[in-house]
Amino acid sequence: MRRFAILPLLACLTAPAFAAPPRVLSPPDPAQGERIARRWCAACHVVAADQKEASADVPSFFYVARHMSNRDLSSFLTDPHPKMPDMSLTRREIRDLTAYIRSLAKASGGQ
Repeated sequence: MRRFAILPLLACLTAPAFAAPPRVLSPPDPAQGERIARRWCAACHVVAADQKEASADVPSFFYVARHMSNRDLSSFLTDPHPKMPDMSLTRREIRDLTAYIRSLAKASGGQ
């Protein structure tokens, strides 16, 4: 009976050795974020300096970059405003898009 009592202990001690390694996130890719912005967002927002047209009643990405934190941007993109289309962005795409928007703040002398 004692022999079998040690089996659960051994299983607990060896289980971490077989566990999947923790996921290491690669850094966000602002260039990919720009591609996402041009594809999904440019119909309404000014997303780049070379863009000529957008809706007048929505903020530009330059404005958003200066007035929203990374956390606020990520949260907003995870659960977008009802007027926005449901883009169903992945977490990776949200990170890339947020990185692109943040790069606009730096490029325009903001934060």
